[in-house]
Amino acid sequence: MKPIGVQLYSLREKVGYDFVSVLKRVAEIGYKYVEPAGLWNVRPSEFKKVLDDLGLKMVSSHTPWARDPHVLGEVMETAHTLGLNKIVCGYWVTDFESMDAIKRTAENTNKMQEILAANGFTLFQHNHDFEFQRLDGRIKYEIYKELCPNLKYQIDCFWSTNRGTENPVDMLKIFADDTISMHMKDGFVKQNVSGDKMVNGILDRKVELMPLGQGDLPIKDLVANAPASAEAIIVELDYCNVEMWQAIEESYKFMTGNGLAEGNK
Repeated sequence: MKPIGVQLYSLREKVGYDFVSVLKRVAEIGYKYVEPAGLWNVRPSEFKKVLDDLGLKMVSSHTPWARDPHVLGEVMETAHTLGLNKIVCGYWVTDFESMDAIKRTAENTNKMQEILAANGFTLFQHNHDFEFQRLDGRIKYEIYKELCPNLKYQIDCFWSTNRGTENPVDMLKIFADDTISMHMKDGFVKQNVSGDKMVNGILDRKVELMPLGQGDLPIKDLVANAPASAEAIIVELDYCNVEMWQAIEESYKFMTGNGLAEGNK
Protein backbone atom coordinates (compact mmCIF):
# COMPACT_ATOMS: atom_id res chain seq x y z
CA MET A 1 0.00 0.00 0.00
CA LYS A 2 1.02 3.57 -0.65
CA PRO A 3 1.35 5.89 2.36
CA ILE A 4 -1.35 8.51 2.76
CA GLY A 5 -0.77 12.24 2.99
CA VAL A 6 -2.80 15.43 3.03
CA GLN A 7 -2.33 18.58 0.99
CA LEU A 8 -2.40 21.31 3.62
CA TYR A 9 -4.12 23.73 1.23
CA SER A 10 -7.25 21.81 2.22
CA LEU A 11 -6.87 23.18 5.76
CA ARG A 12 -5.91 26.76 4.92
CA GLU A 13 -8.98 28.18 6.67
CA LYS A 14 -8.04 26.32 9.88
CA VAL A 15 -4.56 27.75 10.19
CA GLY A 16 -5.16 31.24 11.59
CA TYR A 17 -2.01 32.13 13.51
CA ASP A 18 -1.30 28.60 14.71
CA PHE A 19 -0.05 26.42 11.87
CA VAL A 20 1.62 24.05 14.32
CA SER A 21 -1.71 23.06 15.90
CA VAL A 22 -3.01 22.10 12.45
CA LEU A 23 0.04 19.91 11.89
CA LYS A 24 -0.45 18.27 15.29
CA ARG A 25 -4.05 17.37 14.50
CA VAL A 26 -3.06 15.96 11.10
CA ALA A 27 -0.55 13.73 12.87
CA GLU A 28 -3.15 12.69 15.46
CA ILE A 29 -5.55 11.60 12.70
CA GLY A 30 -2.82 9.29 11.43
CA TYR A 31 -1.58 10.84 8.20
CA LYS A 32 1.98 9.91 7.32
CA TYR A 33 2.73 12.74 4.91
CA VAL A 34 1.89 16.40 4.53
CA GLU A 35 2.24 18.51 1.43
CA PRO A 36 2.38 22.22 2.31
CA ALA A 37 1.09 25.02 0.10
CA GLY A 38 2.56 27.95 1.96
CA LEU A 39 4.35 27.86 5.31
CA TRP A 40 2.15 30.43 7.07
CA ASN A 41 4.99 32.53 8.52
CA VAL A 42 6.89 29.51 9.81
CA ARG A 43 10.53 29.47 8.71
CA PRO A 44 11.37 26.51 6.43
CA SER A 45 13.94 25.16 8.91
CA GLU A 46 11.43 25.38 11.78
CA PHE A 47 8.70 23.79 9.68
CA LYS A 48 10.97 20.84 8.94
CA LYS A 49 11.78 20.50 12.65
CA VAL A 50 8.09 20.50 13.61
CA LEU A 51 7.39 17.74 11.09
CA ASP A 52 10.29 15.68 12.40
CA ASP A 53 9.05 16.09 15.98
CA LEU A 54 5.54 14.99 14.96
CA GLY A 55 6.72 12.03 12.88
CA LEU A 56 5.35 13.58 9.69
CA LYS A 57 7.18 13.51 6.36
CA MET A 58 7.08 15.29 3.04
CA VAL A 59 7.36 13.51 -0.28
CA SER A 60 6.63 16.75 -2.11
CA SER A 61 5.55 20.32 -1.51
CA HIS A 62 3.71 23.12 -3.27
CA THR A 63 6.10 25.51 -1.55
CA PRO A 64 8.37 26.53 -3.18
CA TRP A 65 6.86 26.74 -6.68
CA ALA A 66 8.97 27.01 -9.85
CA ARG A 67 7.69 29.52 -12.39
CA ASP A 68 10.56 31.34 -14.07
CA PRO A 69 13.87 29.78 -15.17
CA HIS A 70 15.61 33.07 -14.38
CA VAL A 71 14.75 33.11 -10.66
CA LEU A 72 15.23 29.59 -9.32
CA GLY A 73 17.96 30.25 -6.75
CA GLU A 74 15.63 31.06 -3.86
CA VAL A 75 13.32 28.23 -4.90
CA MET A 76 16.17 25.73 -4.69
CA GLU A 77 17.41 27.11 -1.38
CA THR A 78 13.96 26.81 0.22
CA ALA A 79 13.54 23.26 -1.09
CA HIS A 80 16.96 22.31 0.25
CA THR A 81 16.13 23.71 3.69
CA LEU A 82 12.90 21.70 3.71
CA GLY A 83 14.86 18.56 2.85
CA LEU A 84 13.23 18.17 -0.57
CA ASN A 85 14.79 16.95 -3.78
CA LYS A 86 11.66 17.63 -5.85
CA ILE A 87 10.22 21.00 -6.90
CA VAL A 88 6.76 21.61 -8.36
CA CYS A 89 5.54 23.69 -11.26
CA GLY A 90 2.11 24.30 -12.73
CA TYR A 91 0.33 26.60 -15.14
CA TRP A 92 -2.88 28.39 -16.02
CA VAL A 93 -5.64 27.77 -18.58
CA THR A 94 -4.12 30.15 -21.13
CA ASP A 95 -0.84 28.22 -21.04
CA PHE A 96 -2.63 25.23 -22.61
CA GLU A 97 -5.20 26.99 -24.78
CA SER A 98 -3.54 26.23 -28.15
CA MET A 99 -0.66 24.30 -29.68
CA ASP A 100 1.49 27.42 -29.71
CA ALA A 101 0.71 28.02 -26.04
CA ILE A 102 1.57 24.41 -25.16
CA LYS A 103 4.90 24.71 -27.00
CA ARG A 104 5.75 27.95 -25.17
CA THR A 105 4.83 26.37 -21.85
CA ALA A 106 6.94 23.29 -22.60
CA GLU A 107 9.90 25.48 -23.52
CA ASN A 108 9.68 27.28 -20.17
CA THR A 109 9.37 23.99 -18.32
CA ASN A 110 12.33 22.41 -20.09
CA LYS A 111 14.55 25.38 -19.21
CA MET A 112 13.58 25.08 -15.55
CA GLN A 113 14.03 21.31 -15.58
CA GLU A 114 17.57 21.58 -16.97
CA ILE A 115 18.62 24.12 -14.33
CA LEU A 116 17.06 22.18 -11.47
CA ALA A 117 18.50 18.85 -12.64
CA ALA A 118 21.98 20.37 -12.78
CA ASN A 119 21.51 21.28 -9.11
CA GLY A 120 20.21 17.89 -8.03
CA PHE A 121 16.44 18.56 -8.10
CA THR A 122 13.62 16.78 -9.91
CA LEU A 123 10.93 18.98 -11.46
CA PHE A 124 7.36 17.71 -11.34
CA GLN A 125 4.09 19.26 -12.43
CA HIS A 126 0.67 19.36 -10.78
CA ASN A 127 -2.40 19.34 -13.04
CA HIS A 128 -5.89 20.78 -12.96
CA ASP A 129 -8.65 19.88 -15.40
CA PHE A 130 -7.82 22.02 -18.45
CA GLU A 131 -4.64 20.07 -19.24
CA PHE A 132 -6.89 17.07 -19.93
CA GLN A 133 -8.99 18.83 -22.52
CA ARG A 134 -8.50 17.68 -26.10
CA LEU A 135 -6.87 19.49 -28.99
CA ASP A 136 -7.51 18.00 -32.43
CA GLY A 137 -8.60 14.81 -30.70
CA ARG A 138 -5.53 14.47 -28.47
CA ILE A 139 -5.19 15.05 -24.73
CA LYS A 140 -3.33 18.35 -24.33
CA TYR A 141 -1.28 17.02 -21.45
CA GLU A 142 -0.14 14.05 -23.53
CA ILE A 143 1.07 16.42 -26.26
CA TYR A 144 2.86 18.42 -23.58
CA LYS A 145 4.41 15.26 -22.12
CA GLU A 146 6.03 14.48 -25.45
CA LEU A 147 7.56 17.96 -25.48
CA CYS A 148 8.89 17.59 -21.90
CA PRO A 149 10.61 14.18 -21.86
CA ASN A 150 12.35 14.70 -18.51
CA LEU A 151 9.43 16.10 -16.52
CA LYS A 152 7.73 14.15 -13.72
CA TYR A 153 4.08 14.41 -12.73
CA GLN A 154 1.81 14.59 -9.72
CA ILE A 155 -1.51 13.39 -11.12
CA ASP A 156 -4.67 14.86 -9.64
CA CYS A 157 -6.95 11.96 -10.45
CA PHE A 158 -10.22 13.83 -10.01
CA TRP A 159 -9.30 16.71 -12.31
CA SER A 160 -7.82 14.29 -14.84
CA THR A 161 -11.37 13.27 -15.72
CA ASN A 162 -11.88 16.79 -17.13
CA ARG A 163 -15.18 16.62 -15.30
CA GLY A 164 -16.34 13.30 -16.60
CA THR A 165 -15.11 13.49 -20.19
CA GLU A 166 -12.10 11.20 -19.62
CA ASN A 167 -11.48 7.95 -17.74
CA PRO A 168 -9.08 8.71 -14.86
CA VAL A 169 -7.54 5.23 -14.88
CA ASP A 170 -6.69 5.60 -18.57
CA MET A 171 -5.24 9.05 -17.89
CA LEU A 172 -3.14 7.70 -15.02
CA LYS A 173 -1.73 4.99 -17.27
CA ILE A 174 -0.50 7.58 -19.79
CA PHE A 175 1.76 9.08 -17.10
CA ALA A 176 2.51 5.86 -15.20
CA ASP A 177 6.26 5.84 -15.76
CA ASP A 178 6.70 9.45 -14.66
CA THR A 179 4.27 9.80 -11.74
CA ILE A 180 5.80 10.79 -8.39
CA SER A 181 2.53 10.96 -6.40
CA MET A 182 -1.25 11.03 -6.77
CA HIS A 183 -3.73 13.63 -5.56
CA MET A 184 -7.11 12.24 -4.61
CA LYS A 185 -10.32 14.21 -4.16
CA ASP A 186 -13.89 13.04 -4.67
CA GLY A 187 -17.23 14.25 -5.92
CA PHE A 188 -19.48 13.66 -8.89
CA VAL A 189 -17.11 13.88 -11.82
CA LYS A 190 -19.72 14.73 -14.46
CA GLN A 191 -20.37 18.32 -13.50
CA ASN A 192 -20.45 21.70 -15.19
CA VAL A 193 -17.57 22.03 -17.70
CA SER A 194 -18.02 25.72 -18.39
CA GLY A 195 -18.50 28.95 -16.55
CA ASP A 196 -15.38 28.87 -14.38
CA LYS A 197 -14.57 32.18 -12.71
CA MET A 198 -12.24 33.66 -10.11
CA VAL A 199 -13.72 34.21 -6.65
CA ASN A 200 -11.48 35.89 -4.06
CA GLY A 201 -8.45 34.90 -6.09
CA ILE A 202 -9.45 31.22 -6.29
CA LEU A 203 -10.71 29.45 -9.40
CA ASP A 204 -14.35 28.49 -8.83
CA ARG A 205 -14.98 25.43 -10.98
CA LYS A 206 -18.59 25.05 -9.82
CA VAL A 207 -17.86 21.47 -8.77
CA GLU A 208 -19.10 20.02 -5.50
CA LEU A 209 -16.40 18.12 -3.63
CA MET A 210 -16.91 15.66 -0.80
CA PRO A 211 -14.91 13.30 1.44
CA LEU A 212 -13.18 10.43 -0.32
CA GLY A 213 -15.47 7.48 -0.96
CA GLN A 214 -18.64 9.56 -1.10
CA GLY A 215 -18.49 10.58 -4.76
CA ASP A 216 -18.15 8.54 -7.92
CA LEU A 217 -14.42 8.79 -8.62
CA PRO A 218 -13.24 5.16 -9.08
CA ILE A 219 -10.75 5.40 -6.24
CA LYS A 220 -10.31 1.64 -5.78
CA ASP A 221 -9.53 1.19 -9.48
CA LEU A 222 -7.11 4.11 -9.37
CA VAL A 223 -5.29 2.67 -6.36
CA ALA A 224 -5.16 -0.73 -8.06
CA ASN A 225 -3.45 0.95 -11.01
CA ALA A 226 -1.19 3.22 -8.97
CA PRO A 227 2.21 3.41 -10.67
CA ALA A 228 5.13 1.88 -8.80
CA SER A 229 6.87 5.26 -9.03
CA ALA A 230 4.08 7.02 -7.09
CA GLU A 231 5.44 7.53 -3.58
CA ALA A 232 2.19 8.55 -1.88
CA ILE A 233 -1.52 9.17 -2.24
CA ILE A 234 -2.32 12.70 -1.10
CA VAL A 235 -5.80 13.81 -0.07
CA GLU A 236 -6.63 17.26 -1.41
CA LEU A 237 -9.99 18.97 -1.05
CA ASP A 238 -10.05 22.52 -2.44
CA TYR A 239 -13.28 22.89 -0.46
CA CYS A 240 -15.92 20.40 0.67
CA ASN A 241 -19.63 19.88 1.24
CA VAL A 242 -18.96 19.15 4.94
CA GLU A 243 -16.74 20.78 7.59
CA MET A 244 -13.12 20.35 6.51
CA TRP A 245 -11.71 18.56 9.55
CA GLN A 246 -14.59 16.10 9.28
CA ALA A 247 -13.79 15.63 5.59
CA ILE A 248 -10.09 15.07 6.23
CA GLU A 249 -10.81 12.50 8.94
CA GLU A 250 -13.49 10.69 6.91
CA SER A 251 -11.17 10.57 3.90
CA TYR A 252 -8.40 9.08 6.02
CA LYS A 253 -10.73 6.43 7.45
CA PHE A 254 -12.07 5.53 4.01
CA MET A 255 -8.62 5.09 2.51
CA THR A 256 -7.01 3.22 5.41
CA GLY A 257 -10.12 1.29 6.45
CA ASN A 258 -10.51 -0.15 2.95
CA GLY A 259 -6.88 -1.04 2.55
CA LEU A 260 -6.34 1.65 -0.08
CA ALA A 261 -3.53 3.49 1.68
CA GLU A 262 -1.31 3.11 4.71
CA GLY A 263 -1.54 5.48 7.65
CA ASN A 264 -0.01 5.60 11.11
CA LYS A 265 -3.19 4.35 12.82
